[in-house]
Amino acid sequence: MSEAPFADPTARRYDALLIVSFGGPEGMADVEPFLDNVLRGLTLPEAARRKVADRYARFGGVSPIAAHTRNLVAAVEEELARREFELPVYLGNRNWHPFLSDTLRTMAADGIGRSAAFVTSMFSSYNGCRRYREDLHDATNGLEQAPAIDRLRYGYNHPGFLKAFADRVHSALAEIPAERRSRTPILFTAHSLPEAAARAAPYVAQLREACRLVSLSLGDRNSRRWRLVYQSNNARYGGERWLGPDICDAVVEEKDRGEQDVVVAPIGFVCDHLEVTLDLDQEAKNAADAAGINLVRAGTVGTHPAFVAMVCDLLQERSEPGSERIALGRHGPSHDLCPSNCCLSGRPGQPGAALGGSPLPGPRWFR
Repeated sequence: MSEAPFADPTARRYDALLIVSFGGPEGMADVEPFLDNVLRGLTLPEAARRKVADRYARFGGVSPIAAHTRNLVAAVEEELARREFELPVYLGNRNWHPFLSDTLRTMAADGIGRSAAFVTSMFSSYNGCRRYREDLHDATNGLEQAPAIDRLRYGYNHPGFLKAFADRVHSALAEIPAERRSRTPILFTAHSLPEAAARAAPYVAQLREACRLVSLSLGDRNSRRWRLVYQSNNARYGGERWLGPDICDAVVEEKDRGEQDVVVAPIGFVCDHLEVTLDLDQEAKNAADAAGINLVRAGTVGTHPAFVAMVCDLLQERSEPGSERIALGRHGPSHDLCPSNCCLSGRPGQPGAALGGSPLPGPRWFR
C-alpha cells in the first residue's frame, strides 16, 4: 500500500514550533499530582502506584527529563536562528508544567495560527504517539482561536537521529579496553509495553530497524552481536504480559555467555528520563556488578547537534515545497498523518479523538 494517503503533500507556513514532551516532577511535592496526570484513566492498584511513586522518591522527586527538555528547546532555537528560520519555540508537556493546555492558550494569545509539533518520542506506540495526539486534541478543543497543529513525522530512521545515537554508542565502546572492544555486545533498550499495545503499533518493528541501522553505522555488519531488550515495566501488575526480555536479565545472560563487557544503549529514550537513570544507571549496573560483568551505558541523544538538526530538518520538510523526506533502511519515511488503526492502546473500547489522523486504515504493518 502506498504511503501517499498518509503523507502531507502541502507545504505549510508555520508561525511556531511546539515541542511536546512527557513532563516530569521537579520536587517531592510534585510527585503525587504528577502521577495523577500520568495515570488518569487507568485503574492501577494502589500498591503498583506506590511502587512508581517510590521510584521518584529515590531521586528527591526530581526527574531529569524537565531540564533535558528545556535544553533541547534552547538548542533548537539556536539551530533555527543559525538557519535564518526564526520561529518561536514553545514547550508543552503531557503530564506536568508547562501543560499542553496552558501552552496552547499562550500560543493562541500570541496570535499563532499554525504550528508544527515535534513530539519527543522516536517510536510509534499508543503512549509514544496517539496519546500525545489525543492530548493535543483536548488542549485545542474549545480553545478560542486555537492554533492548527501539524505533528512532524517520527524520526526513528532519519539519518540525524541515527548519527546522534551511533555517536553515543561509539563513545561508550571507547570506554571498553581496546583488546575486548570488538567483541563487546550491545544491548539496545526501550520502554517495555503491554504486549497487546505493542501488537497495535509498529513500535517493535521500528525499534529493531533503528537498532540494525545504528549497528551497521558502527561498522558491525557481521562482527558484533546486538539485542533489543526492554526496561521500565514498573507499572506492570496482574497477569498482563509485557515485552521482554528485561535488561537486568539480559545483562546476566551476557555474563553467562562468557562476555566480560556489555554496552547498554537506551535507544528508546531521547534524553535521560528517570527510567534511564534508575533502571540503567542503578538497577542494571547493580545486576552487572553482582554478576561480575563490566557495564558501560551509552548516552541518550539529548542535544547532540545531529539530533537537533533533525528536528529542524523535519520542520523545514513540512514547510518547503518539494522537500525530500529522508529516511534510511527498509521502511521509508514515517507518515505525517496517522492511519486510523495506528498506535491503538490494545485495550477494549473506542479510541479517543486525536489530531493529525487520517480516516483510512494503514497497511498490515500497522495492525
